[in-house]
Amino acid sequence: MLSKVLITSGPTIEPIDPVRFLSNRSSGKTGYFLALEAKARQIPTIVFVSGPSGFLPDGVDLIRVETTQEMRRAVRQHARSADVIVMAAAVSDYRSVRYYPEKIKKDGERMDLELIKNPDILRELGEAKGPRQVLVGFAAETEDIFVHAQEKLHRKNLDLLVLNEISTENPAFGTDQNQVYLVTATGIRKLERMEKARIAALVWDEIATIAQAKGLS
Repeated sequence: MLSKVLITSGPTIEPIDPVRFLSNRSSGKTGYFLALEAKARQIPTIVFVSGPSGFLPDGVDLIRVETTQEMRRAVRQHARSADVIVMAAAVSDYRSVRYYPEKIKKDGERMDLELIKNPDILRELGEAKGPRQVLVGFAAETEDIFVHAQEKLHRKNLDLLVLNEISTENPAFGTDQNQVYLVTATGIRKLERMEKARIAALVWDEIATIAQAKGLS
């Protein structure tokens, strides 16, 4: 029986100066529906770590963060004791090397901004994953999607990867519907375009199957 799940959601933001930041298009809807589905399945403890988002479920242990490093610290506090970790957040890959305490003024036609890579939270979780723990990652790809997805699944030691193919027909971010693929070590399953709430239910069905195989339910 699953007793505790950890879900990350939304974007992270990396400040440049008091008014500017680096981020991405994630709305947090997918993570929100995953948390609602976990509640519907009566999982006792749901830790929900969210970047800036308007989609915050009730009845969960909510931890609000902004930066990738803040999300990393929150995840580390709860990862070891979680039966299932669902990393639905769209984490910013890079941050500015320097934070400018005053607003950067427009000066010239160009400005160089030096970036440094953020910690790879998902890879760290894969390296530390226990034998009876289920780790779920998400990916958004635009080309060679299955090659990149299967490589990520194995490199980060995931049990399940939810793959978004980003295209004009399937923008994925900020929409109420999506079309994804469920990627595991045994194959790839396509989910046709549907409401994100329904996708969340099917993702949890897959998680339940994996958890049962590990003796968790």
